[in-house]
This record gives sequence, C-alpha cells and structure tokens, in this order.
Amino acid sequence: MRRTGPIAFLTLLCALALSPAQVIAAGAGPTVTGGGWFLFADSIPMQYGFSAVQHKDGSASGSFHHFFSFGGFDYSFWGEVTCVTFDTEEGRAWIGGVLTKVRSNDPDVGLAAGDDAWFRVLDSDDGDRSTAMGFAGEIPTSEEYCELQIWPDNNDRTHPVTSGQITLHSD
Repeated sequence: MRRTGPIAFLTLLCALALSPAQVIAAGAGPTVTGGGWFLFADSIPMQYGFSAVQHKDGSASGSFHHFFSFGGFDYSFWGEVTCVTFDTEEGRAWIGGVLTKVRSNDPDVGLAAGDDAWFRVLDSDDGDRSTAMGFAGEIPTSEEYCELQIWPDNNDRTHPVTSGQITLHSD
C-alpha cells in the first residue's frame, strides 16, 4: 500500500535520522532502520519509520514514529530511542524509548510525551515484520523490554511489512 503526503514525508525523515556517516562517527555497533507500512491484525494499515543504533558503550540513540487510523480516530506517536538490543543472527531487534509527541483525535488516547514505548522488528529474506507499539503495563519500562528480548514462537504478534523495509546492520 503506497502512501504519500505529510505523514509519509515525516516517516522518511524519521527513518533517515541517522546517516551512515553519523553512525560510524558515533562509534556505533549494530543498527536497524526501517520505514513503510505493515498490516496490523490483518486489517489495520500502520505506518512506521525508525532508526536505532547501539553504541559501543551500550547506550542507544535514534527516533521512531508510528501512525494508524482505527474506529474513526487517528493515532500518531513519535519518540526518541533509549534502548535497542539485537539478535543479529536471527535478524531481530527490540527498540524502546520515550514518547516525545502524541497526536490523536481520540479523547481517551491516554498516552503523552514522556511515556515509555517499544516495538520489535524482523529483517528477514522471508519478509520483514514489525509489531505495533507497546506501552507500560506488565513490562514497566523500555529498558526492561529491551533486556527481556521477548520473541514468541513462529513470529507471533509480529505483522508483515506490506510496503517499505527493515534493515539490520551488524557492527
């Protein structure tokens, strides 16, 4: 599903937030970038864009954005990466951070800048996959999410990228 317009432009900017030169200059380890659309629950198109790098000192940086419409409401989440962990052999990455901006016409959205958020992605020859964002609940922080590296069997609760890609680079 190809989309254009301001949201697509913002997603592209987010996915390109760290250039390869910036990553090398920062003393980076593995990186993961992506941008496009995935289909959540086989019926809800979700737009995503992100760039995350794990630095040699263990810290992380980058940014992310997710957008979707559901039930007559629009939801858009922007954030700053605070953690990222990798299973480079399997092409998996867990990305966590803090929301920097939430925009929605849903009066009950219940999320705001400063809240933790996270998601995981798969870079695979069989098709890239992503999850929708998760928020504090059973897992209280982004850092704990990244440390746990939860990945259900058979890629359950990940959704196929329908347009765009996810690219994981090992160090």
